[in-house]
Amino acid sequence: MPQDLKYRRVLMKLSGEGLMGDKDFGLCTKTVDRIANEIKAVHDMGVELCLVIGAGNIFRGVSEAAASIERTSADYMGMLGTVMNALAMQSALEAKGVDTRVQSAIPMSTVCESFIRRRAERHLQKGRVVIFAAGTGNPYFTTDTAAALRANEMNCDALLKGTQVDGVYSADPKKDTNAVRYDTLTYQDVLARDLRVMDTSAVALARDNKVPILVFALHTPGAFAQVVKGQGTYTIVQ
Repeated sequence: MPQDLKYRRVLMKLSGEGLMGDKDFGLCTKTVDRIANEIKAVHDMGVELCLVIGAGNIFRGVSEAAASIERTSADYMGMLGTVMNALAMQSALEAKGVDTRVQSAIPMSTVCESFIRRRAERHLQKGRVVIFAAGTGNPYFTTDTAAALRANEMNCDALLKGTQVDGVYSADPKKDTNAVRYDTLTYQDVLARDLRVMDTSAVALARDNKVPILVFALHTPGAFAQVVKGQGTYTIVQ
């Protein structure tokens, strides 16, 4: 392992909204390409890397768009949206020469592999990026929870969350100029203060298995590479 890496194997959680760029919905190809460059840079450093991508840019089970649809069906539709995002990211990464596999919690063998933990482990050992799609495969669980679950299953050193801001704040810094930024937090701090880093199930799962959560600015060039070295600006929940 390169000496300057603090985390050898990580899972990064990306929101679907993070792929929209300036659009109101869907994918911004320039944004996807730029994020793929960030991922490639980290992969080239020798980090074993897996991803979970949300689907808020396509469909969200609790949004107004789903208001007339029964919750379970809406959640399954959201899971299918994550597969679409995963395939888009796979295409962007492989165009840059990064060998990538998509594994879905809902079997759909025509377009991607089904999630098999030992197979995913082997892909990581061979230097492939693995993108976990379709959440946990169950309704009522978010992609945050799926990210925490997969991070545990793959024995990741850290769970990284790329967001629109450079860490965790006491309030939305874009709306509240008095919002306080935190460098470090405990899992209990996050739960007790309802800081919305990730949903409570995800935070509890990370806490119970002692997986640190690192929150950083997704759209800051080079931030991802800095974080895996334990450098740069981020909030750590541990």
